Amino acid sequence: MTTTTVGRDVEAVVRADAALLEADLDRFLATPAKEPSGAPGSVYGAALRRALHAPVADAVGSKAGQEALRPAPGAPGGGRALRPSMVYWAYRNYRGFDGPAPGDAQDDAFAAVRRAAVAVRVLLKAAVALDDVQDGSTVRYGEPALHITHGVPLAVNTGSWLVAAALAHAADPAVVDSLLASVADGFQGQAVDIATRAPGTRAELARAPHPERVSFWEAMAALKTGTLFRMPLDAALAALRVVADERGTLNEAMRQLGLASQLFNDVTDFVPEFAGARTHEDCDGLGNRVVLELLDSPDGAPPPDPEELTGERLRSYVLGHPGLDRRLLALSAEAAERKRAAKEAVRRVCRSADSAAYFDLTIDRKGHLIDRLHDTLRGRSGA
Repeated sequence: MTTTTVGRDVEAVVRADAALLEADLDRFLATPAKEPSGAPGSVYGAALRRALHAPVADAVGSKAGQEALRPAPGAPGGGRALRPSMVYWAYRNYRGFDGPAPGDAQDDAFAAVRRAAVAVRVLLKAAVALDDVQDGSTVRYGEPALHITHGVPLAVNTGSWLVAAALAHAADPAVVDSLLASVADGFQGQAVDIATRAPGTRAELARAPHPERVSFWEAMAALKTGTLFRMPLDAALAALRVVADERGTLNEAMRQLGLASQLFNDVTDFVPEFAGARTHEDCDGLGNRVVLELLDSPDGAPPPDPEELTGERLRSYVLGHPGLDRRLLALSAEAAERKRAAKEAVRRVCRSADSAAYFDLTIDRKGHLIDRLHDTLRGRSGA
């Protein structure tokens, strides 16, 4: 990834903001739950540390996904791999690149943004903990999932506690309202995704016309994945009291980035160069856009029986579909176009070239992979 410097060292500002977020997260973890008077050293205190403090530390401290900024000698954050936040991009875009002076009008806004950044990261970690239980995932970003290391009951409890703790930490009523809406959207999208494993929904999807299947996927993905992109930015916009029109523009851009990301995830399940050992892991689920696209029978053959669209039968049907490669290429192109359009929309509200460079560096930790996937599939097809 290349970093554009426009008028100042943008990467240095991004690193400083990301390092501040990591420091704030450390403070959040220092007292995840207060022990009652007289508890330290007691059996209760030991149980609390074992059953809540430890899994909370593991959940929040785990890897966040694609590494964004590698450690750099002398840079903020020391030896940590830093992850830029859209929360801080919003502050830099709307309040400028020079930090607030203590006591001035922007100081309160900066404090609200700092709390929002922590709350967002914690909510994302809570979503990971709960999602891994629901999906039965044993590994997350190369590490054992929380429910593997601590058990399902503690993982569910930890994820639930993190949601409450994050909302309390945000403090600002406008930010809390934004986060509550995002949490509700995320749970709704997850519920529909889980429903794709149930016989009733699977049968209905198998019989639905192609446009309805696509509409189903988009509605689900916009809530399940789009929310993960929209939540950080909308929380910051709420803290900064950004006007409704620009807030709507940015939320729609994040929705599109979320859809692009979910398309990337769905397509890479069929591309060994990207999925590695996890290739074909999700191709037996009707929540995958590629699978939904291929429910139309090839060569005019009778449609598949919905009752048979499970397990290895569905996997064999999809992998043997003559339209598989063509659909993979088309969906990767759709992902790249959604990402491009979203970035253009954000650039139109960037207050400066520095802000645009900050945004590019922040969002391209996955964006560049979307383009690379499309280039890979184009090369494979000879297009």
